[in-house]
Amino acid sequence: MSFLNNCNFKKISGDASFREFYRGSQSILVYSKKEKKKNLLIYDSINRILQKNKINAPKLIKENYKNNYIEIQDLGDTQALEVIKKNKNKKDLYKEIISLLIKIQKIKEKKITDFNGEQYKIPFYNRKLIFDEAKLFIDWYIPSTVKTLNNSYNKKNLRRIIQKLISNLQLSKRVLVHRDFHISNIMIHKKKMYLIDSQDAVIGNIAYDLASLVDDVRFKTGKDLKEEIYDFYMKKNKHKINKDKFKNDFEILSVLRNLKIIGIFTRLAKRDNKKTYLKMIPYCWKLIQNRAKDKKVFKDLRIFLARKEFRKFIKFNEKN
Repeated sequence: MSFLNNCNFKKISGDASFREFYRGSQSILVYSKKEKKKNLLIYDSINRILQKNKINAPKLIKENYKNNYIEIQDLGDTQALEVIKKNKNKKDLYKEIISLLIKIQKIKEKKITDFNGEQYKIPFYNRKLIFDEAKLFIDWYIPSTVKTLNNSYNKKNLRRIIQKLISNLQLSKRVLVHRDFHISNIMIHKKKMYLIDSQDAVIGNIAYDLASLVDDVRFKTGKDLKEEIYDFYMKKNKHKINKDKFKNDFEILSVLRNLKIIGIFTRLAKRDNKKTYLKMIPYCWKLIQNRAKDKKVFKDLRIFLARKEFRKFIKFNEKN
């Protein structure tokens, strides 16, 4: 990359995206040739919407879209994940994170002018998009790991199960959804929280980001802490929300999200040779099991996952 020839930027570790990151003395270069619009242009657009609403996000220093990179504020290396791991009183930090989430959900803007002078409108997280994401489990995990089920009959059955779960979502309230809201995507910089990795933000179900935070595949938390985080959100949130409908959608979205993540992590290993993500899949299964057990809405899914092919990953003793 020619832009690095005469500068002091050094490559640093990246993430699951097609982006590459380079650190200079006071800033970070984000390079992305593939999915360039999302990873550079849209990323900055969402960041500016957040900043406009007094939510900390990386500031753009300069852009060179033509050469596939932007330069942004360096927030250091301290993730909320690391702070929470070291902090015995995890609840206090989670309460701050819940306050941040509620602030995000109050944002009204749905569009902004990007740095190329064009208007970017945040997309709607419709049922087709939710389905397409959950279908990554069918497209990548089934052929790779449970090959005996890799046939049109079983795939069609699982697609029907996923579509039925989506049809059971009940909440009509739509808010700004980060879509990957968890403690690895919150940086602590100068004692303030900064939200990163916001390029996939959508307008969608109010329960989604809470499900992402509570059932975070990257950080294992116990049942008691999960319930405390959930209860604090419900007490703090001033939206008029039906509690039963919210719980229903929270659990469905958590399960669908974790099916999606299993598919994504399998794809990262098979397609991109990023095998480290595979070690998180067992916890995805545990999260699915915790949410799906004993709930009527998940009966068809439990029956499908009770097959012998899944028994080493998840245990459901469900019968047709």
